[in-house]
Amino acid sequence: MDSATLEQRLARVELVAFDVDGTLTRGEIVYGTTEQLQQYDVRDGFGIVELRRAGVRVAWITGRGCAATKRRAAELSIDVLRMGAGEKRQILEQVQSELGIGPDRTCAMGDDLPDLAMFDRACVAAAPADAAPEVLAAADFRTQRRAGRGAARDLAEAVLRARGVWGDIVERYTDHGSSDEPSSTARP
Repeated sequence: MDSATLEQRLARVELVAFDVDGTLTRGEIVYGTTEQLQQYDVRDGFGIVELRRAGVRVAWITGRGCAATKRRAAELSIDVLRMGAGEKRQILEQVQSELGIGPDRTCAMGDDLPDLAMFDRACVAAAPADAAPEVLAAADFRTQRRAGRGAARDLAEAVLRARGVWGDIVERYTDHGSSDEPSSTARP
């Protein structure tokens, strides 16, 4: 086990790997007449956009996947999207290899038993407040908010605070006289 404090581990994170269903969404599956529908929290999107602006890479690794997942990932300019993922530990290992980022600089967030496999490849294991009991027990970081209701934002903010950039982000949005907001195609 890494002897660094949680804040020190969060500060060195260069990759955050998220499960999707039950982590970025409420975990409900709703079928329309022609497609699966998903609901995402705009605060989660904001947190993810700010992670990316701070240079943190973001991966979504999901056992399912649908057009809505693909669309939201594109809107947020997610670095890596793996849908229909099999063994999540192996998928995360492949993503880390592709990006050149090791487990010592990776944070993984998930809500259910299949996500535990990613925790072995991360220096910080994170879980939404309403994750399965086994996942909560294994997590280093437990969010205050539930899945699909700001949990990803809680994690993003913790990483950005640990890196010492959260104050700058707040200042960027509260400095009413500034027009220096960074351009980004990603929209929360």
